[in-house]
Amino acid sequence: MADQSNIQSAASKSIRPFKSSEEYLYAMKEDLAEWFNTLYDLDITADTFMEGLETGCALCRHANNVNRAALDFQLEYPEAAQSLRMPTKDVVFQSRNVVPGSFLARDNVSNFIGWCRQELWIKDVLMFETNDIVEKCNEKNFVLCLLEVARRGAKFGMLAPMLIQLEEEIDEEIRDQENLGEPNPSLLPISRAFVRKESVVDEPEPAPYEHWQQKQRVLCDMRNLDELN
Repeated sequence: MADQSNIQSAASKSIRPFKSSEEYLYAMKEDLAEWFNTLYDLDITADTFMEGLETGCALCRHANNVNRAALDFQLEYPEAAQSLRMPTKDVVFQSRNVVPGSFLARDNVSNFIGWCRQELWIKDVLMFETNDIVEKCNEKNFVLCLLEVARRGAKFGMLAPMLIQLEEEIDEEIRDQENLGEPNPSLLPISRAFVRKESVVDEPEPAPYEHWQQKQRVLCDMRNLDELN
C-alpha cells in the first residue's frame, strides 16, 4: 500500500510563490519524484528526475498499472466509465539489464510515448520524444506529459501527486460555489488556464459518484509554466 507521507513532504516544499518558470518546473519535479518513489520504491529526486526514469522501465510499468486501474474502475463504476477514455492496450517493455541510452531503453521510452498518444490521446503540445529523455532536453514537456498521465490515472482511483490532489480540492470548492450560484473566479488555479488552452482532448465530466470521488482525491496538473516567465 502506497504511503502518502513522502508526497505530502514534497507538497510542503512545492506550495509557494514561484518567481520563474524554472522554479515552478523544479517544484513539479520534486512532487513527481516523491510520487514515483512512493509508487515504485525508487530513489529519484528533482535533480535526478530524468536520469532516474531514462530506461523507461518505471514509465512502462506505470502505464500498465493505469490500464489495470482503468479496468477495475470500469467494472466497479460502469456508468461513470462511459464518459471517460479507457486505456486498454498494455505496454510491452524490457525490464532487465536495461542500460540508459541503449536500444532497449529507447524502445521502452518509445513504447510509453506510443501508449500516451494512442491510449490516452494526449496532445502533442504535452508530449516529448524519445531523444529528449536520452539527451536530457525538453524537460518541461516530459514533466507535463507525466502530470497528464497522473491526472488520467487519478480518475480511475490511483494515487495522485500531492499538487494535483490540492488542485482537485480547489476544483471541488469551485463546483460547490457554482452549485450555490456564487462562482468565484479568483479560486481558479493559474494552471487551469493553461489546461483549458493546451491540454487534452475534451472529456465530459463523469457522473458524480460521491464514494468514487472520495476514493480518488484527484490530481492537479500544475502546468502553467509559460505564464510565469
